[in-house]
Formats: sequence, C-alpha cells, structure tokens
Amino acid sequence: MNTNVDSNKYSTSNFQQIKTRFDNEFGVMWSIMQPEPRPCFNKICLDDLLQHHTYLQDMKGEIFSQGKLEQVNYLVLSSGVDGIFNLGGDLSVFRALIQEQDKEHLLEYAKLCVENLWTFYSMQAPITTVALVQGQAMGGGFESALSAHVLIAEKSALMGFPEVLFNLFPGMGALSFLSRKIGMPTAEKMVRSGKIYTGEQLYEMGVVDVLADDGQGEYALNQWIKKNHRSLNSFQAINRAKQRVNPLTINELYDVTEIWVDAALRLEDRNLKVMDRLVRAQNSKVQTDIAHVKEK
Repeated sequence: MNTNVDSNKYSTSNFQQIKTRFDNEFGVMWSIMQPEPRPCFNKICLDDLLQHHTYLQDMKGEIFSQGKLEQVNYLVLSSGVDGIFNLGGDLSVFRALIQEQDKEHLLEYAKLCVENLWTFYSMQAPITTVALVQGQAMGGGFESALSAHVLIAEKSALMGFPEVLFNLFPGMGALSFLSRKIGMPTAEKMVRSGKIYTGEQLYEMGVVDVLADDGQGEYALNQWIKKNHRSLNSFQAINRAKQRVNPLTINELYDVTEIWVDAALRLEDRNLKVMDRLVRAQNSKVQTDIAHVKEK
C-alpha cells in the first residue's frame, strides 16, 4: 500500500454532498453526487469530489474495505438526484460574483472545477473512470461526464450547453474534451448552438460510449464491466496511449478557464436576467424548456 498518504486523515464520513459505495466483486468505487440546495456543482460538492478522487489517485486505488485491502479498478461518477445527473455550475454564485466584478473568487471557483475534471480525466491506471448519466447533464454537468474515460448514458438522458443563452460559453473543458472525441468543428457547433441532445443522439455522434435503455443505466454499467474486465489492462493502456497521442494538459484547461472568467465579467444585465431564470430552473429541479427560456 502507498505509505506516502496518511489514510487516518481521510474518511468518507467527512463528505457532506457525496455518498460513496464500494462493490468489491470487480473493484467498483462509486461517487454519488447529492448537492444541496440545487443539483449543481457548488463548492462543497466540488471539494468532496476532489478530496475523494485525489485520495484514490494518490493511493493508486488501494483502499481498506471491511477490514481488508481492496483494489479500486473503476471509479464511477453518478447522481443521487432523481432525473438529474448535474445541472452544472452554481449560477447563483456566478451571478453574484459577476455583479460584484469579483474576478479573484470567480477564477478560484472555476479553477476548482478544472481541478476536479483534470483529476477524473488524468486518473492513471489501474483506475478507469466512468460517468453514468441518468437524466439531465447541463453545462458543467456535461463537462464532468465528458472528462470520464467511459461515458455511459441512458437513451433519454439530456445533455447540452445552455451557456450561449446568457451570452457565455462552457469554459471548464467542453471544447477540450469534445474536440478530442468528435473534432473541433462539431464540438464548436454544439457549444455555439445551445442545443440539448439525448443520450441516443450523442451515442450516434460518438460522444457517448455506452448507451443504456432508460432506467437500466446501472445494469448497462455492470454488463460493460463484466464484458471488459478480463481485458482491463489492455483497455487502460490503450486509453493512456490515446491521451498521449492526443494530449490534453491542465494548463490548457486553466487557460480556457481564464478566457471564460474574462468573458463572464463582461456580461450585461440582460444576460444576468437569463441566468436568473436558469437559477430558478435549477431550484425547481425540473426539466428546463431551453427554447422557452430563449423566447423570454
């Protein structure tokens, strides 16, 4: 076991907005998001995820479970909120910081988002990261799913980038991750359009890796693991080779985030009013009719 990390200082009981679960048959660790009061990436949820995932990476996936040493082979990001994977950035915080022109704290929040995505994306063997999208994944929620080594989504899951509605763009990895999967022209078209896609549409485009029937996301995940577990070493090595052939650096993510912060600070009152409506949609925890928001 890696002795460079003090496991006594780490406890999942310290987490406030994620729940963890370990399935020992195939070494599957779950990070189940339960953010409050809105199903979005607030600072507490981000801190919990970063602490958990950094610990697993530092320990090379070795954990104690029920009194014995176990190996984490798969790290799954999912949601405990029915019908919602994650609605993205904490727009109420964004709005307040933009209103105050507080660049320092806006950049601090954005970098925390980037550090989370980078840790999940750059997780080294022997851990394969998986995003299981059931329901809505908007903005930063979609970006977090894209950072996984494997993206599993149910057919009717909804994913997209609504930031264009308030004259901004998704600045925490959307173009970086999408362009490496489907090419920059298609990635840019997705970001510029604000269109919401189903899991089935994104599977056909090559964005989603494994498509599940509605309500069968966890079953599809388990089936994928059973099918591929014997060749896990090969899968992980190929994934690392892909990342080397088409490399992404944390500096690229940081640079794009700074562009996002500067653009956010230039938003006008009319843009912030649209953001307010989306905050109310986050609060309601219901599907947002993006076309209706655009018409307002």
